[in-house]
Amino acid sequence: MRRAFLRGASLQANDAVAGELKDEFPIFRTHAGSGPLVYLDSAATSQKPLAVLDAMEGVYREACANVHRAIHTLGEEATRRYESARTRTATRLGAASRREVVFTRGTTESINLLARTLGEGFSSGDEIVLSEMEHHANLVPWQQLAARRGLKLRFVPVLDSGELDLAAYERLLGKKTRLVGVTATSNVLGTVNPVRSIADLAHAAGALVLVDAAQYIPRSGAKVTELGADFLAFSAHKHYGPFGIGVLWGREALLEAMPPFMGGGDMISDVTLEGFTANELPWKFEAGTPAIAEAAGLEAALDWLDSVDPDALGGYESELAARLIAAFDEIPGVRVLGRAPGRAGIVAFTVEGVHAHDLAAWLDRSGVAVRAGQHCAHPLSRRFGDGALAVSSARASFAAYSRIADADLLASLVRRAREEA
Repeated sequence: MRRAFLRGASLQANDAVAGELKDEFPIFRTHAGSGPLVYLDSAATSQKPLAVLDAMEGVYREACANVHRAIHTLGEEATRRYESARTRTATRLGAASRREVVFTRGTTESINLLARTLGEGFSSGDEIVLSEMEHHANLVPWQQLAARRGLKLRFVPVLDSGELDLAAYERLLGKKTRLVGVTATSNVLGTVNPVRSIADLAHAAGALVLVDAAQYIPRSGAKVTELGADFLAFSAHKHYGPFGIGVLWGREALLEAMPPFMGGGDMISDVTLEGFTANELPWKFEAGTPAIAEAAGLEAALDWLDSVDPDALGGYESELAARLIAAFDEIPGVRVLGRAPGRAGIVAFTVEGVHAHDLAAWLDRSGVAVRAGQHCAHPLSRRFGDGALAVSSARASFAAYSRIADADLLASLVRRAREEA
């Protein structure tokens, strides 16, 4: 029987579990190169276990039909699998109803949906509070909305430690604050933010709360009720699921009050030449043919992730990050961005004398995959850069298939790169 990660177990014990789980990911058997694949880019996208691939293939082999509008058997089976994924997602999030789960293409579309529906009800002079560590997906849609509606955006500063300045955050909240948008886990710094405290303060000020959980869901079993969110968004492909599908969860009363996002099939209950009547939740936000096979893959990914215990997995990833940082601290000229306690398994770093892109290309020749650049977080990169000059960093991020040996190999290669610079 396959083992799961254990809370409180030693790093070595959970490393053995990761070794067993790695066998469930076909890419590690098929990847060709100079050596075994060491994949340390899971914050960008995680690899997919066989269970997810099988679930998606099963739709095309056994239930290849459109959903909701067919009476025939294949259509009914496709609908069953698609809506089963919604029910499973609602259970995973602790939603009050499956009607609160809207399928989108990912976190980015989920936030754009909010900006184009909820946000259009905001008035000139209203304020939205975000943070300096947000991914572009939780910045640009609100910048676009602010330009359209005459809103003011305010930003929570990031301390040198990589933590949010919560005292400054309290001062930013006021009577004009309509929405607070915050990432639960920074995709650059690995900082895990105190979302519940942030949400409680926002609600006390009369504001709604959006949580970007793209990096948080794979590492935590927390429910939306525990986070105190009003809206939450995540992408399947970052937690062992397929590309092209994500989730917007929202409180039912809020979603009911929002207008549809896009027009077309399935988001209507009736259409005349003069107008239309929108469908009920959640389908009024799901125009067109949805990602049916991907929804089945999402359900399989949630089942797989829960079977290995995401909270215990998150602890294991954090230990790998701590081990890597300790090794980096022994290498002169290596700088780790952010030192927040309790960080996730994400480590962004720079190497003196070696550009991050050059380092990533050099590491790739040894079969080690890392991310390099500004990680879709230009303001944060400027915050940790030199004045207006943004810093480009390499980023290692761990997952269920990551091993102690992976972290140690990266550290040894970075040491060599620094010595040869």
